[in-house]
Amino acid sequence: MAGFMTVFGIWLGFFLTMAIYSFLYKDNPFYKVAEQIFIGLSAGYWFVYTIYNILIPNLFNKLAEAPSKHYLLIIPGILGLLMLTQLTPKSAWLSRYPISLMIGTTAGIGMVRYLSSDVIKQATATMINPFVAGDFWSTIGNLMLVTGTLTGIVYFFFSKKHEGVFGGVAKTGVYFLMISFGAAFGYTAMARISLLIGRVMFLKDIWFVNLTELIAKLFT
Repeated sequence: MAGFMTVFGIWLGFFLTMAIYSFLYKDNPFYKVAEQIFIGLSAGYWFVYTIYNILIPNLFNKLAEAPSKHYLLIIPGILGLLMLTQLTPKSAWLSRYPISLMIGTTAGIGMVRYLSSDVIKQATATMINPFVAGDFWSTIGNLMLVTGTLTGIVYFFFSKKHEGVFGGVAKTGVYFLMISFGAAFGYTAMARISLLIGRVMFLKDIWFVNLTELIAKLFT
C-alpha cells in the first residue's frame, strides 16, 4: 500500500482533473478553484525557477566571483529592478524603459530569426531543380513545394484583381493555404488529445488501481 502522501497526491490529482473537466458541463466553483490553483502554482514555479536558474547563476554568482569582469551585468540588474516599479502607481512610469528595451530587442531578434527561417530558407527551397532522377515521390514533393509557395504568394498579391488565369493561380494558392492551416490545426488537436490520453491513463492506471486497493483494504 502506498504512503499517505502518495495516496493524497493521487486523489488530489483525481479531484483537480475532474474539476477541470467539469467545465464541459458548465462553469462552476470547482472548475474555478482548480483553474486558480493551476495558475498560482505555475506563477510560483516560474518565479522560483527564474531566481535559482537565471538570476543567481547569471547575475549574482558572476558579480560575486569576478565583479570587475562582469560589472556590465549591473545594467540588466537595474533594468530588472525597474520592472518592480509597476507595483506602485507613482513610479510605474520607470518600468517603461526596461519594457520598451525588452520588446524592441525581442522584435529585432525575432525579425532576424523569422527572416532567416521563413523567408530566406523558403525562397532557397524553391530555387531548386524539382526533378530528382529515379525518385518519383521526391520530384512530386518538390513540385508541390514550388507550386504551393508561388501560388500562395500570388494569392496575397492584391494589386491585381483575382480573375482569369491570375485568379486561377490565386485560387490554387488558397487550396495550399487551407491544407497547410488544416494540418497545423490537426497537429494542435493531436497535442490536446495527447494531454487527454495522459489524464485518462492517470485515471485508469494510477487512480483506479489505488481505488481498488482501498476497497480491498476496507473489506479484508
